[in-house]
Amino acid sequence: MIGEEQGYMKRHGFLLALSLAALLWTAGCGRQAPPPAEASTDEGTQTVELTVWGAEEDAALLEEIFDSFRSHYAGQADFQITYQPQSESNCKDVLLGDLEGGADVFAFADDQVAALAAAGGLDPVENAESIRAASLSAAADAASVEGTLYAYPLTADNGYFLYYNKAYFTEEDIQSLERMVETAAQAGRLVVMDWSSAWYVYAFFGNTGLEVGLNEDGLTNYCTWNSSSGPIRGVDVAQSMLSIAASPGFASRTDTEFLAGVQDGSVIAGVSGVWNAVAVAEAWGDDAGAAKLPAYTCAGQQVQMASFSGCKLIGVNAYSEHPEWAARLAEWITSEDNQRLRFEMRGQGPANIQAANSPQVQASPAIAALLAQSEFSHLQRVGGKFWDPVSEFAGNLAEGNPSGTPLQTQLDRLADSVTAR
Repeated sequence: MIGEEQGYMKRHGFLLALSLAALLWTAGCGRQAPPPAEASTDEGTQTVELTVWGAEEDAALLEEIFDSFRSHYAGQADFQITYQPQSESNCKDVLLGDLEGGADVFAFADDQVAALAAAGGLDPVENAESIRAASLSAAADAASVEGTLYAYPLTADNGYFLYYNKAYFTEEDIQSLERMVETAAQAGRLVVMDWSSAWYVYAFFGNTGLEVGLNEDGLTNYCTWNSSSGPIRGVDVAQSMLSIAASPGFASRTDTEFLAGVQDGSVIAGVSGVWNAVAVAEAWGDDAGAAKLPAYTCAGQQVQMASFSGCKLIGVNAYSEHPEWAARLAEWITSEDNQRLRFEMRGQGPANIQAANSPQVQASPAIAALLAQSEFSHLQRVGGKFWDPVSEFAGNLAEGNPSGTPLQTQLDRLADSVTAR
């Protein structure tokens, strides 16, 4: 199967590391990572003001973590920790707009680490060796630039997989996207995936030998999705997508629409991530299933669908007025105990080896599906000009290519836009 051999060599899926975790764990990595060197004595009685940016959904979790941090370091300083909601997806842009006025500690997506480091927003992590030893290897790599660790790994679950209703699909059915779509059509139901999002659309191209990624400048892209040679051409992928879109059993739906369809019964399978695990389980009960993405038919071959994967990281602002305490707080937020707590409260997959190996995490169907998909996932490393052209291209295919523009022409335009400097 195309993709199973190529994906194995190319992948950097984060949860793949879960299967290797026992081998990577070394003695001396305790449940709470030891704090960095003690702060200077003259800071012990000072008021330490720290601002933390995090996802709005993390507010209750972070306040609990802040309380335990204050208790642990009680008497060493008067900690005034202020939480401010900030989207992890555009944290880089907000922070670089005002580094000196930005948060001391912040959560962000791993594809921003290179730009933050290059702009001077992050300094190398001082106790990098112990952080690496305690973290899944792929998560530590995602927090690094050219081998230097610049941030603290927080989660290793930023990817997607297949949710399906067992009342409609067998284990054999979910191996083929076309079979699933046909089954859904016969049942008057839908299999859905968001083709308005380039993040998901990558699934069709990622294991075909057609490539997209960052150039050495870290800003611009290369893209061969319009290639007209090789065993699988760009038009082959586009034609397969058109065929899938033409089925009454398929629809392009946003993540919000996917969940609404699950809840009202119109959707019986879809591509999403761990953030919907609880809601899907509540809607489908014992019939809720999760698995790696299926294969699809392209150029007469079965191609395993790929995925983008990534981590969430915690960074320390290089311009913080209290860099040592900011680093301690970042390490506290990402400690084993607090990553376990994050899983319990938010259902997010840990980047810490011991937490990831816990029975609770290993028993999660969503985490297991991510682990299975990780063999065919690749780190998200694309520049900003990737997103809109791909979304526009796939959105047109989802509508059946109403303009009739030749697929090769559309792919050439896509590649030109994605690689524009």
